[in-house]
Amino acid sequence: MLKVHRVEAFDDNYIWLIGDSECAEVAVVDPGDDTPVQAYLEAQGLTPIAILLTHHHGDHTGGVEALVERYPVPVYGPGGRIRTVTHPVGEGGQINLAPLPYTLEVWATPGHTADHLSYLTRGALFCGDTLFTAGCGRIFDGSAEQFSASLARIRDLDDETLVYCAHEYTLDNLRFARIAEPDNDAILARQARAHEQRAKGEATVPERLGEEKATNPFLRCHTGRLQVAAETYHQRTLNNEAEVFAAVRRWKDDLD
Repeated sequence: MLKVHRVEAFDDNYIWLIGDSECAEVAVVDPGDDTPVQAYLEAQGLTPIAILLTHHHGDHTGGVEALVERYPVPVYGPGGRIRTVTHPVGEGGQINLAPLPYTLEVWATPGHTADHLSYLTRGALFCGDTLFTAGCGRIFDGSAEQFSASLARIRDLDDETLVYCAHEYTLDNLRFARIAEPDNDAILARQARAHEQRAKGEATVPERLGEEKATNPFLRCHTGRLQVAAETYHQRTLNNEAEVFAAVRRWKDDLD
């Protein structure tokens, strides 16, 4: 059975270790800092067999060198900009994680960066900074059109898919979601639940994709409600989902 371990790093990063309840091997996703990863591996008696990178930003890649020095494992990720990647992968790729009893499907999910990747296996999506709980990443060297298409593709996954994003941003994102959709009762209920979780020291990640579809404005840009809200804020007509996404993303940027 799929078993995902959470390692906390920096102020709000999550590093995921993809494993199985029947074995001690794990694949490490986006190790921005090697120190908490090594401590967790030793404490839990786990052995890394691979490193998976979603994109090149330092808070996702900074710990790779130290980890591979200690554990000489393959490093999968987008080719070109990450010198520690030993096995470049891209859209449609399959990563066999033997002895773990499953493979990962590689998705190109550009937008946050032009070459951002996500990894999908057994109802779990490891999406880096593409999709956040109740939000999405900023646009750096990708485009709004790419980002909108990436999120629309993710939206088509089953509602029970668990979203493993790389940051604990839920409460901040829900504050904006309430502004964008003040009459959405599902957002209000989720906000109350997330406050309770954080007050107890619990993580709000992962979350079911079905909850994201109901409360995450960046997965709701195809709805008339979000289009009207974005048009009202920007005082102009928006002609398609990509334009709505771009407008909602700029709206949140304005308030951050």
